[in-house]
Amino acid sequence: MLSDADIHSLLMRRRAGYSLPQAFYTDADVYQADLKNIWQKDWIFAVAAAELPKTGNYVTLQIGACSLIIVRGADGVIRAFHNSCRHRGSRICSAGKGSAPKLVCPYHQWTYELDGKLLWAREMGPDFKPENHGLKTVHCTDISGMVYVCLADEAPDTGELARQAARYLGPHDLSNLKVAHQSTILEKGNWKLVLENNRECYHCSGSHPSLCRTFPDDPNLVGGDDASTSNVGRAHVERCENAGLPASYRIAPSEQWRLVRIPFLGDAVSYTMDGKAAVSKRIGTVPFDNAGTCLFYHYPNTWNHFLSDHVLTFRVLPVGPMETEVTTTWLVRKDAEEGVDYDLKRLTDVWIHTNDEDRRIIEENQAGILSPAYEPGPYSPVQESGVIQFVDWYARALETGLVGRFRVAAE
Repeated sequence: MLSDADIHSLLMRRRAGYSLPQAFYTDADVYQADLKNIWQKDWIFAVAAAELPKTGNYVTLQIGACSLIIVRGADGVIRAFHNSCRHRGSRICSAGKGSAPKLVCPYHQWTYELDGKLLWAREMGPDFKPENHGLKTVHCTDISGMVYVCLADEAPDTGELARQAARYLGPHDLSNLKVAHQSTILEKGNWKLVLENNRECYHCSGSHPSLCRTFPDDPNLVGGDDASTSNVGRAHVERCENAGLPASYRIAPSEQWRLVRIPFLGDAVSYTMDGKAAVSKRIGTVPFDNAGTCLFYHYPNTWNHFLSDHVLTFRVLPVGPMETEVTTTWLVRKDAEEGVDYDLKRLTDVWIHTNDEDRRIIEENQAGILSPAYEPGPYSPVQESGVIQFVDWYARALETGLVGRFRVAAE
């Protein structure tokens, strides 16, 4: 059994530029440390606001032991609550998503308003005060149409992210999009392996034939550096910026999030097998079809692609030390009609294939790490700069959390 001190010691002995020691991908105690020090402290991407278009629409989310409800209220505000009745703790919503005029516990029918207030509890006696038994709230914020939750007592500031997201994501107008399709897969691999795999395209040419028809695997575009180190990337950024479409590389001082706009290959304008638009109706105020894709990641659990004709959101949630849930959502204009403005198979083909290919890659990676022969190997500074950047961020975030716990314990 690894204590926090053991995990901290192991973290301090890791070699920069190398993959992590085995325990960080396999051990149950490290997994619990990840949950306590990262997943229950940072902002976590939950849903696109477009997934909750009407009053009473809700989704449920599981982050470690915490079951959450994210619901749109009658006032239009999206809020988050612990999915635990204030009577005897039963889950209120068991479905992954749904719609309800009120939140009603199935056990004894305690009934809550969509803003969390307790409306009705049968035969609780004259001294019972409903106002003291509302649902417990969770920090929730809508950042340019992307809804985040935070389980910490005090949530980190999102001011700069919100400002930059308004500039970069605003032109894609998520408020006027709808869900065209959503897929959820369970990958038998640690959540960090899922993020590491996403942060490089070293594997793309050998693993993703559908994606590589349109997506450039140039490490200068998709790695940890400014896209302007690529001539093609720099020209694309200048073209977009000259048209009033924010495109240049922006990264948080902590490197937790990044925004940049990169081009597709050749004449391609979307993630399709032929490179042509997947949806005939352009979204928001994007000025031209070949605007490329705005790449937005936010650690620990999301990467996203904002195109001229649709938006793709990716949500990662840890299920166990070696299990991760990955949800992909395709968003199109509200007035886009399936069968008229887009074909669903054509819209989703590339990423359905790519996600399954990545699942197999990650599961083989996890199986190999379980071998007693595994030892951390070196990352390519050219091809895997994004992985190095993610692992360094993870190590800093975990260390900060662990050291904070040591201080609290010492007081």
